[in-house]
Amino acid sequence: RCVLNVFMDFFAQSLNPFQRFVQTGRIAKCSAGPLKGRLVTIVDVIYQNRVLVDGPLTGVPRQEYRLNNMHLTKYRIKFPFTAPTRIVRKAWQDSDLKAQWKVSPWSSKAQNICKRSQLNDFDRFKLRYAKRQRNKLLTIAFNTLKKRTKEDGTVRKLKKDTRDRIRELKAKGVKKGAAKK
Repeated sequence: RCVLNVFMDFFAQSLNPFQRFVQTGRIAKCSAGPLKGRLVTIVDVIYQNRVLVDGPLTGVPRQEYRLNNMHLTKYRIKFPFTAPTRIVRKAWQDSDLKAQWKVSPWSSKAQNICKRSQLNDFDRFKLRYAKRQRNKLLTIAFNTLKKRTKEDGTVRKLKKDTRDRIRELKAKGVKKGAAKK
């Protein structure tokens, strides 16, 4: 009976497509309004499309907020149901959530979008020029590898490579016939 319960729990978890639930302690990112971009934690669910949020370390006072205007994250902190702000603050500090958020791909992408929006015309020009230079180098490297690759997929040496090798040997003072030994 116990083994069956463990199997059923595993089976239910593997089939469940949803990982982020609206629940007490869930961290969310506000996506609209004056709180846009700030992290908050859900303290209580008021009804189906509104929650009570609190962000003691992000400067968000306790207030109700629409679920349509927030994105749930994978992070969750543990604290009692409808806990006061001081307990939420302590749980937030204990979980070291700021450090976890800073290394997340979501955070880095948001920072990149912010940087991108602050570029002026000259910065955009420099970025475009740098990308062009990078792509030119990549194209040259790709084309040389493409030339070296035979139809069967093996890499071959070009005549140019052989000429360079002979020049190096001549510079060292080695004769042409002696190089093969």
